[in-house]
Amino acid sequence: MIAMAPDPLFLATAIEAVVRAGDLQMAHFGQTIEVSKKGRIDLVTEVDVAVERTFRAMVAERFADHDVLAEEFGTTRDFAPARRRWIFDPLDGTTNYAHGLPIFCSSLALEIDGRLEVAAVYDPWRRELFTAERGGGAFLNGQPLRVSEVPTLLDALLVTGFPYNVHETAVPVVGLFGEFIARAQAVRRLGSAALDLCYVGAGRMDGFWEERLKPWDVAAGALIVQEAGGQITAIDGTAFDVRKASLIASNGRIHQEMLWTVEEYKGRSRNGTD
Repeated sequence: MIAMAPDPLFLATAIEAVVRAGDLQMAHFGQTIEVSKKGRIDLVTEVDVAVERTFRAMVAERFADHDVLAEEFGTTRDFAPARRRWIFDPLDGTTNYAHGLPIFCSSLALEIDGRLEVAAVYDPWRRELFTAERGGGAFLNGQPLRVSEVPTLLDALLVTGFPYNVHETAVPVVGLFGEFIARAQAVRRLGSAALDLCYVGAGRMDGFWEERLKPWDVAAGALIVQEAGGQITAIDGTAFDVRKASLIASNGRIHQEMLWTVEEYKGRSRNGTD
């Protein structure tokens, strides 16, 4: 069976949605906004909520049979999910945004029959629009993206993030962070998993790892990495699953070294030798 290309309206909608989100983000950035907490360090702003509501209204108007899975209000369907599901993070990098740090974005992917097909991520501060369609490549502001050619972990610039329960899991999280610091050229932590993945796709970063993410954190970025020629797996090397989002993404050349690093660190931790 020959796979059908996604409807062009899907990518157009994804682009429109994330650019609208970026416009709203920038309209409120640096101003006094309402911030609340979903957890000890897990923030939500009035902008997160407003952007998601706007997007849900757009989908309801254009695609009444589509599902939406998004960060602030969950899924529109508790049973019998639709064949087409939009996975949306209205504001990835909320903590940065709330503190006035201009590293944030909106991130949107369309899943059709369980497979990611369309992606768009927009960084309004830098006016960078990352897009991808399965089988059609990945792009930054319309220009093709390609992962880096860095051949070894020692030469690699890596990026990662910490989970919202890091206060309870600091020892293993920081331990693995230290393991990569000892083996890579450098490691960065930017505060937006969606941008981290886009930067791997763009060749700005050579590899990314993080555990305990959510589907909306990684869905769009994962497709962008794949379509830019990169590799993405679960953190244990098994097949990537957007619903079990502990993952490694890389340019492919350093992927096995990254997997070995995780395996060796966790092996020592289990054996009590670390």
